[in-house]
Amino acid sequence: MKTHIEVQEQTMQTIATELHDNIGQILSLTTLTLNSIHIPENEKVSAKIGNSLSLLNKSIKEIRELAKILHGEQIVESGIGNAIDQEINWLKRVGGYELKINNDLLDLKVSSPDKDLIILRLLQEIINNIIKHAQATSIQIDAFIKNEILLLIVKENGIGFNYEEAKNKKAGMGLASIHKRIEMIKGKIDVNSTFEKGTSIFIEIPYP
Repeated sequence: MKTHIEVQEQTMQTIATELHDNIGQILSLTTLTLNSIHIPENEKVSAKIGNSLSLLNKSIKEIRELAKILHGEQIVESGIGNAIDQEINWLKRVGGYELKINNDLLDLKVSSPDKDLIILRLLQEIINNIIKHAQATSIQIDAFIKNEILLLIVKENGIGFNYEEAKNKKAGMGLASIHKRIEMIKGKIDVNSTFEKGTSIFIEIPYP
């Protein structure tokens, strides 16, 4: 199980490097090329080039942010609170959701790099499931520590699903991956889902 997750991490870090170094470089070179074009006599063409440059610069920024998220080790160096904050910022850019955030881990004085990376991946998997399956319009994320237990609570108002059935199938919604990661760090998970009313996920992890 540990080897499987380590391979996943290595794959994501490779993708992150490719995005940042290769695709990011290609887009930067494209920006330089467009900047070198001078057509002062044609305002319409100049405007289109200007719009293209804006889109390219936005793409470069988004790719770099995505690379940071994928390369989890670099993010968790600044603490799990900041890692969660980065993930939420990415979700804000996706748009389409009313977000309610309570992240009390931003000023956390203790850390656990191995657990932090797994906690980040758990949150990413949960958010990915919401985006792909839930059809939600509202997401609430609470992250805090109580009695040396890190609690991560995610609630959404989507269409809901049969949790026991999905868990037994061990496929389709990333639940198997979530349970494996929680088991690795001796955590607990409780999922409450109601059709047409949404899903609430409660995760408890001994911390640090």
